[in-house]
Amino acid sequence: MRRHGLAPTSTEAELEKLLVLQPEEEGTLLSYLDKFHYPLWVTQFFENIERVVGDIVDEAVAQGVRTLELRYSPIIHTYAGLTLRQSIVAVLSAMRERIRTHGPDRLRCGLVVIAMRQQGPHIAKILARQAISEAHHLHRVCGVVGFDIAGAERGTPPRLFRDAFEIASKGGLGTTAHAGEDEAAACVWEAIDVLGVSRLGHACSAVQDRELVRRLARDSILVECCLTSNWQTGAARRGERHPLYTFLEAGVPVAICTDNVTVSRTTQLRESALVAAELGLDAVAEIHDKARRHSFLEASTAGC
Repeated sequence: MRRHGLAPTSTEAELEKLLVLQPEEEGTLLSYLDKFHYPLWVTQFFENIERVVGDIVDEAVAQGVRTLELRYSPIIHTYAGLTLRQSIVAVLSAMRERIRTHGPDRLRCGLVVIAMRQQGPHIAKILARQAISEAHHLHRVCGVVGFDIAGAERGTPPRLFRDAFEIASKGGLGTTAHAGEDEAAACVWEAIDVLGVSRLGHACSAVQDRELVRRLARDSILVECCLTSNWQTGAARRGERHPLYTFLEAGVPVAICTDNVTVSRTTQLRESALVAAELGLDAVAEIHDKARRHSFLEASTAGC
């Protein structure tokens, strides 16, 4: 940020307060999303995106991650002139370089392209088409494996994005949606029945609907669970049992995820340790093994 003349603070300690959710700021999804503001100042340039992604992958490998799906909304990185394609290629370029560095036997990567809800269904359709053009099966090392919607849920129900998800699905991409983090279970039903997703981000409110939980188990729809993030946004209450355990007991497949490691000040090992404290290490190993089978990267590779 200093190199670009955009540093909003004079010290790293002050900057960290702008990037990491503070205890007094916890409780809402909007407070969490607000922390994405400052990094976007500098991730508008190809080489900066490459550098950030390279660091993310290196940290993931150090945490023991071997199958990595990175989430990314390319359109919010085009404000300084990058095209959508350049914004996507910058991420893929860094991921490919790191795969070569760490070795394809040690690391597999895929990109999940996110459409931000607040930008509407038309932009989502454009993003879906651009994501398909960089699909994993078109590349030798790694490419786009999935499509997602994220951002503030209220006022932007999943049904608005039906066409974008149809495009992505027909283009061979896996589909997931952030749903039930800041809205009721009806939003999760929509994501399943209208968008046809095979995975869900958060879906915390689903546990309030027993029939919905049974549906998730019956259709083996995986829930991407982020314990720390859910406590911070208010999607789950601290001191109460996290929805992850309800899903597991009902036979719903889950993945232990980090959400945003900087905003939540967390790591993959830390999130796994939170679950291990409740269920034990063997159970966590089994969760990760089953989750890997639901990876869009697995499905994309199988289709090649």
